[in-house]
Parts: sequence; C-alpha cells; structure tokens
Amino acid sequence: MIGPEGDQIGIMPVREALQVAADKGLDLVEVAPQARPPVCRIMDYGKYKYQQSKKEREARKRQRTINVKEVKFRLNIEEHDFQTKARNAEKFLKKGDKVKVTIMFRGREITHATLGKELCMKLAEQLKEVGVIEKQPKVEGRNMVMILAPKDGK
Repeated sequence: MIGPEGDQIGIMPVREALQVAADKGLDLVEVAPQARPPVCRIMDYGKYKYQQSKKEREARKRQRTINVKEVKFRLNIEEHDFQTKARNAEKFLKKGDKVKVTIMFRGREITHATLGKELCMKLAEQLKEVGVIEKQPKVEGRNMVMILAPKDGK
C-alpha cells in the first residue's frame, strides 16, 4: 500500500487498508492489480479524475488537425493559371495544411506522364521554401497525384 504523499506503508489486509483510507477521508485505489501482491494507493479519487480530464482537455487544445487541400492542374496549363494555383497552394501550406496536387489527364495525354511529373516538380521547386514533398508524383488511373506537406517550423 502507498500513502497519500507517495510513501510506502507496507503490506496489509484489504479491510485494514480500507479502514486507514476511511480514517484519512480518502479513497483506496488499486493501481497495479496484476502485481503480487496488488498495489493500492490512498488518494482522493475525484480530484485525480478531475486532474486527468483537465490534462486531456489541455492536450486536445494543443492538438492541431491537419487538413488536406487539393489543387488540380491539367497538363497543358497556361503560365498565369499555374502561378495562381501555385499561390493558392502556398497559402494552404503557410496555413499548415497539406496540399494534394492532382494533374488530370484526358484522352491520350496519359501517354505523356513525364510532362505531368515535370509539372509537379516545377510546382515543388517553386514551393520549396514553404513545403516539402511528402509523396512523390505517382500515376493513379487518369490522374497523377503528389502530396506536399508544410515545412517544419511553420
């Protein structure tokens, strides 16, 4: 048995341990039931549960959910349109979101997958200050997909 301040009291029968806890106005809590003999602690269980929920709430508050935003390109995109979509992707990365870059192929464009990869690499090069490639460009069906993640420290 462990006392309220963390000091070892020793091995004692359950009834006696419950009586000691009741005398101090606290609860007897089993902390290690698999140990031989089982380890119990005298504590204010309500206060303990409150502190645990408080820690959990605090951890949830500091937690950051990561969204995945998508930016779609076509293989023969004009430079101005490319720059506009690149600015959008940069804005998403600065905000802390991941960016899924999708290059859509139509008809026979799929035979020019290397051009799609070059487009992905051009975008990654332009966004290298704010993001890093998390998943390399890969053809999935009629689309090529690449995922950019925000750089650490942003």
